[in-house]
Amino acid sequence: MHPAAAAGRPVALTIGNFDGVHRGHQAMLARLMEAAEDLQLVPAVLTFDPHPREFFAPAAAPPRLSTLRAKLEALRAYGVADAYVARFDQRLASLEPEAFIEQVLVQGLGVRWVLVGDDFRFGRARRGDLALLRHHARTFSVEGMSTVRVSGERVSSTAVREALARGELAHAAALLGRPYTLSGRVAHGDKLGRDLGFPTANVPLRHKPALQGIFAVRVHGLQGSPLRGVASLGVRPTVKRDAAPLLEAFLFDFDASIYGRRITVEFLHKLRDEARYPDVDALTRQIQRDVAQAREYFAAAS
Repeated sequence: MHPAAAAGRPVALTIGNFDGVHRGHQAMLARLMEAAEDLQLVPAVLTFDPHPREFFAPAAAPPRLSTLRAKLEALRAYGVADAYVARFDQRLASLEPEAFIEQVLVQGLGVRWVLVGDDFRFGRARRGDLALLRHHARTFSVEGMSTVRVSGERVSSTAVREALARGELAHAAALLGRPYTLSGRVAHGDKLGRDLGFPTANVPLRHKPALQGIFAVRVHGLQGSPLRGVASLGVRPTVKRDAAPLLEAFLFDFDASIYGRRITVEFLHKLRDEARYPDVDALTRQIQRDVAQAREYFAAAS
């Protein structure tokens, strides 16, 4: 992290993982921008990578809703001037809450105003909380953000993951404030889709996705307006065994070389779960049905 204090730029800061940058996070960012303007401070965010749960229990960690790059781009879009990414490692995990306040917030970042969620925990053994932060805030003020609810439900990254896992994309979009998206760079695949008559844009995923299946999608980043299509997100059980997760998007009425392009896939409607088919011919027939069903979805939605 580049210390803001050393540059003489005291900050208004909010702290959190911000996975997915959902409507609860957006409310925090709106309050951050308001306070920064009122107090003439630099609006900043402190976030962590990897997610603490990935550090402590990698096998049991929940899927990420967004990559670090996508998260930082979203923070920038909401007006955050400086985003500080703290590497969550053993040193940080073992830091006492009082030391975190003094070393990271005061000396490292030069905070003058701090906003955290009312359930915020920090420091070794998660001993630090909002009350402790306020008690030790000698040179900065502290504000707690109350829970944001949508239709009575508490907005959280966990709630978004659960909605996505159930294939409830409209519910997830309500919590996120927008349709769920995944971004990445198009890579060369095994060309099976092209051989079957459905050339796809293949985006390898570094982390386990929060949803799996076949979807009607819009793809951004290739033309001025988004392109419609069908996307498969998962491990392709008919094609490979023990494969890494892959995002494959077949774009309607589009056939151009896009290798190396960065795209954003917007998930609008789940068509079905992944399934294993007895042979490639059966898979091809299913893809044809998927394409027809997705076209019907877009025709009904327009």
